[in-house]
Amino acid sequence: MMKLKKYNEKRNFKKTKEPIGKKEVSKRKLRFVVQHHLARKEHYDFRLEWNGTLISFAIPKGPSYNPNNKRLAIHVEDHPLAYRNFEGTIPKGEYGGGTVMIWDEGFWTPLENAEKSFKNGSIKFLLFGKRLKGKWTLVKFKNNNWLLIKEKDDIFLFDNINEFQTSIKTGRTMEEIEKNIKPHPKNSKKENIIENVKITNPEKIIYDKPKITKMDFISYYNKVKERMLPFIETRIISTIRAPEGSKNDCFFKKHLETKSEGIGKIIIPNDKAHRKDYYYIKDIQGLLSEVQMNSYEFHIWGSRIPNINCPDILVFDLDPDDKISLKKIRDGVRDLKSLLDEIGLASFLKTSGGKGYHIVVPIKKFKTWSKAREFTKNIAVLMETKWPDKYTSNVRKDARKGKIFIDWIRNTKGATSVAPYSVRIRKKLRVSMPIKWSELDKVKPDEITIEDAIKRLKRKNPWEDFFEANAKFNN
Repeated sequence: MMKLKKYNEKRNFKKTKEPIGKKEVSKRKLRFVVQHHLARKEHYDFRLEWNGTLISFAIPKGPSYNPNNKRLAIHVEDHPLAYRNFEGTIPKGEYGGGTVMIWDEGFWTPLENAEKSFKNGSIKFLLFGKRLKGKWTLVKFKNNNWLLIKEKDDIFLFDNINEFQTSIKTGRTMEEIEKNIKPHPKNSKKENIIENVKITNPEKIIYDKPKITKMDFISYYNKVKERMLPFIETRIISTIRAPEGSKNDCFFKKHLETKSEGIGKIIIPNDKAHRKDYYYIKDIQGLLSEVQMNSYEFHIWGSRIPNINCPDILVFDLDPDDKISLKKIRDGVRDLKSLLDEIGLASFLKTSGGKGYHIVVPIKKFKTWSKAREFTKNIAVLMETKWPDKYTSNVRKDARKGKIFIDWIRNTKGATSVAPYSVRIRKKLRVSMPIKWSELDKVKPDEITIEDAIKRLKRKNPWEDFFEANAKFNN
C-alpha cells in the first residue's frame, strides 16, 4: 500500500485546504468515506481506513447496488485519516482541482484477513454507512484498476446514485459548497428532516398521564437517532404497535404488511417450509415511518441482514421473581459481569425499562445461532451452579420463586430483545437506556423517562466503544 509521501508531494498546502498527510493509529472500529468529486472528470472517491491511512479508489460512475454493475475503481495514493472530514474546494490548477462533497460516511468491517486480501487483490467487506450498507467486494484485475461490486444480499437502498445530491455531513449541494455557503436549517441533511416522513394525526394522544402525543414520539426518536440507529439498522425488527393509544389494544408486529420509505424486506423460510416476510429499518426515514404507523417500541434480532445466521450481539436479561429486591437484582448484574470479565468479555449495561437490567455483549466469534445459544446457556448454568439459591437457568415460572432467571433464550434465531433507546409501551412510559457500569446502584431499571433520555444525550456516550469491543475474543 502506498505511503502518505506520495499524497503530500502532489499538493501545495499553501494553496489547498486539504489536510497535510500524517499517519495516525487506526482503532478497531474502521471508518470509511465516499466523496463526490467534481474535478476535471467527475467521479466518486471511495476510501477505507486501514493501518492509519485511507486506502483510496477513484470510481468514475460511483457505487451501484446492482450486483451486475461492476464499477471501475482506480487505486490512487493513500490519504490521511483527516481527509474523511474534508469538504470544500481545491483551487483550479492544483492536483484534483474542483469541489469535494462528503457523499457518505460510516464504518466498515472486513469479512476476511484484510491485509492478505488487499495484497491478493480481492477483499470482501461490510459497509455500515447512511447510503451504502451491506456486503461489497473489491477485486483487482489489472495494474491499479479494481472493480467495486455489490454482493447479493437483501440490502438495496437506491437505483440511481444521482438520487443523492447533498452532503451527508452538511446537507449542502455541490454549488453551495463551491460558493462556501454555510449549512443552514433548510439545507440540513436528508436524514435529519422529519418532513421526509408524512406525519398523520400528530396530535393524537398516546398516553394521558403524562400527556404524550404521536408527535412527541416522532420527536424523541428523531433526537436519539444518532445513537439508536447503529443498533437497529439492517437488523430484523419486531415492534409493539398502539394504533388507538396505550390504553387500548396494543399488538406485537413482526411481519411486513405495507412497504414504507426506509424499510427493507427479507424473506425467511420457517420450519414448516413456509416463507414469511420480515422487515428491517434502513435509516432514519424507516425508523420514523414505523412511528408514523404507530410502532412505538422496537425489538431487534442479534444478527444483521448480511449475516442473518451469525449473531454479533448477545443479550442476558435478568428477570427476577416479583419478590426479589432491587439490591439482589443489582447483585445479580455484578455476578454476571464478574463471570464475563473472567473469560475476557467486555459487557455493557442498560435498563430494561421494566423490572430488570440487560447485559449486552458484542461479539463476532459465533458463526451459528446454536453456538451462541449454547454459550449463553452455559453462562446461565454456571451462575445457577455457583449460586444455586440466587439464580436459575430454567425458564419455568415456578422454578424462579425467590430467584432471578438468567434469560439466555433470547440468543436464539428469531428471538428478539428490546433495542437500546427504545421506549417501552407499558403502564409507565420508560426507556431501555444504556448506562455506565458505575451507575448501576444509582439508576433503577424503570427510572429513565423520555425527558431523562434526551437530557442524557448531552453526556458522553456510555456505549461509545461498543462495536470495537470483543472483536478478537476467542471462546
